[in-house]
Amino acid sequence: MVLELDAARPWSARGHWERMDAATADLDGPFAALSLDALAHNARAMVARAAGTRLRLASKSVRSRSVIEAVLATPGWHGVLAATLPEALWLSQTVDDVLLGYPTVDRTALRALAADERALARVTIMVDSVEQLELIDAVVPGHPEIRVALELDAALEVGPWRAGVLRSPLRSPGELAGLARTVVDRPGFRLVGVMSYEAQIAGVQDGRRRGGSPAFMVRAMQRISSADLRERRAAAVAAVRQLAPLEFVNGGGTGSIEATAADPAVTEIGAGSGLFGAHLFDDYRGFTPAPALAFALPVVRRPGRGIVTLLGGGWVASGPRVVDRDPVVAWPEGLSIHPGEGPGEVQTPVRGPAADRMRLGDRVWLRHAKAGELCERTDLLHLVAGDQVVSTLPTYRGEGRKLL
Repeated sequence: MVLELDAARPWSARGHWERMDAATADLDGPFAALSLDALAHNARAMVARAAGTRLRLASKSVRSRSVIEAVLATPGWHGVLAATLPEALWLSQTVDDVLLGYPTVDRTALRALAADERALARVTIMVDSVEQLELIDAVVPGHPEIRVALELDAALEVGPWRAGVLRSPLRSPGELAGLARTVVDRPGFRLVGVMSYEAQIAGVQDGRRRGGSPAFMVRAMQRISSADLRERRAAAVAAVRQLAPLEFVNGGGTGSIEATAADPAVTEIGAGSGLFGAHLFDDYRGFTPAPALAFALPVVRRPGRGIVTLLGGGWVASGPRVVDRDPVVAWPEGLSIHPGEGPGEVQTPVRGPAADRMRLGDRVWLRHAKAGELCERTDLLHLVAGDQVVSTLPTYRGEGRKLL
């Protein structure tokens, strides 16, 4: 089946979990299910938030080629932001614009890129140092022209204090322009783009406490960071444009679509997590994605009053080891994961008043923390439209692929 988001019905939060449960009543868990209606709702809402700036789909937040292609067929979306070069080469078979979001040292993939005329026209690699250019030249001597983008570090630094992820070493406009000049002068490379990912804005919820920082302090950090980056990015992009006619300037993420779209230096926004609506995106003040993707676990034990035990459940997200990386119970209401055991490799106890009403074989629906990582755990996504399963979609894993 070709997934068409135009076929979706208007999504409603009312009765969502009851519809998901009824639609999948004949399936044995654990399994993952994707609401077509909620997915389409999220894809359109993100386009509306971008207010005319195009969106590039971050594939690591989806990890299903069927879903990627369906979203790219939606107006306002164009191109993919891939995580690895093997993934980029694979996706470039059907997607005509693939930006690699991270530098690569994959020698086999670099040789494959250099030997593939179509991929050379469709794939752009990421670079933040001369050393990376030298590695490519050493792996594929005399290679044909490779499309290159440079990454500007988007983190906020105030003295020794830093907010943001550890990515590019290029912070100043001068540093970015210096590497740009090297790329332009070096045979075998063509500079076409600039990227800067403001993780401390896009990936940090602004409606809740962040560690020891209350929400108002998180928002203050984000305002300061946005102003700092806007100034640095404008200057850096202007300096690079003096050296090469850039095709794109990529920034942002699901959590910062509006702010990034307001930056005149940015031509496109990389985003993807908002499509599936994982629970790490529940506490942003400006938007609330629909919980499109979730997984269901069957009740297999009753260890005591007010407790049932589910099969599986240890689908914990990457990142710092804090409780918000765990799955959360979405339905039935009145249940939560037992804190004494947590989500387990083969079993997950949940507790609450609803437990005593559940029978063996009943399902508990859980939401994962990071959007695309659920697809590493399952081969298939059961596509739900209304209150029916209308198809199954393969994940990367279901197609015999993997992200890393």
